[in-house]
Amino acid sequence: MKLFNKSKKDVDAYLILKEDIEKTTSDLRAAYTNLENVVDPDLIDYYIYQAKAVQIRYKFLLSCIKKLEDSYTKNPL
Repeated sequence: MKLFNKSKKDVDAYLILKEDIEKTTSDLRAAYTNLENVVDPDLIDYYIYQAKAVQIRYKFLLSCIKKLEDSYTKNPL
């Protein structure tokens, strides 16, 4: 008898996404910290672009995890 409708694959994907979000959050903090501490115009540009790229990655990961959670709420245990 299968107790859960969600496969181990879905659970693994969810955990991987959560880990990626935590890493991305850390990367974003690092980019902002570096941006606050640089004075060279080229490095300022670099950290602005880096922060923007990390923000886009964060937004993408949130949408992925939201889709996974939405699919779970439509088909719970």
